[in-house]
Amino acid sequence: MNITAVGNTKPATDIEPRRLAAQIRLEATRMIAPQGFGYLGQALSSAEQVAAAFAVLDWDRDRFICSPGHYIIVPYAAAAALGMLSREQLDSYGKNGSTLEAIGTESSPIVDYTCGSLGQGLSAAAGFALADDLRGGPKGRVFALVSDGELEEGQTWEAALFAAHHGLDRLTVLLDANDSQVDGPISGITTIEPIARKWESFGWHVVDIDGHDVDAVAAALRDADAETGKPSVLVCRTSTVHGLDCLPDDADGHFIKLPPELAAAAEAELTRTLETL
Repeated sequence: MNITAVGNTKPATDIEPRRLAAQIRLEATRMIAPQGFGYLGQALSSAEQVAAAFAVLDWDRDRFICSPGHYIIVPYAAAAALGMLSREQLDSYGKNGSTLEAIGTESSPIVDYTCGSLGQGLSAAAGFALADDLRGGPKGRVFALVSDGELEEGQTWEAALFAAHHGLDRLTVLLDANDSQVDGPISGITTIEPIARKWESFGWHVVDIDGHDVDAVAAALRDADAETGKPSVLVCRTSTVHGLDCLPDDADGHFIKLPPELAAAAEAELTRTLETL
């Protein structure tokens, strides 16, 4: 994996996805607590997807693309849990001059590509996969974390057509279908269902699963690895408040407010969850 290293370049221990998902939620909560708000919902919805992908990454050869820049909190949190980022580095998240931006850029560490503008990540992922094909020899896997809000962007579908046309079977999309974007529920903004059937019609291998079932995500990644001739997409049905019962009913999943009392309650709840694993 082509990592811009700011800590260790590889995880120090073997990865247990269920535990890593819980650690991602806890670290993400700690990251946004000082500001009192931030992109916690994205970590709550995609924790299992990133944990399952990080567990199978070949860190020397594979690539991980985080398409929506505000999701970058999730790879950061995972990297911290695995010893690839220090506590000091993680505590700098979102601060002026920090390497760990709140919205990812071309200089963001850990991932191979991320973008502030939505809808561009799948194009980059397809480019990486095609480049590997053209070079010949052993090919790594390319994982792309994509949000369902990005399906409202035309470039995403152009890239999907391109990837299927070229048979990029080392490309796997983790589609975080949490029905959330900045203007409200996606289902009320621009209808994108039936998601799975759309990707199938574009020539992709498609699995529609519970994105919070880490075993189901891991199994789907194994199936994608065995697929030949087609790129794969895991349509992961998720929630932006999953795993954190203390959040109020009206919590805005896209940009969660976390005042000190709620931050303390969230950290305590997630710590208890981690202790049970």
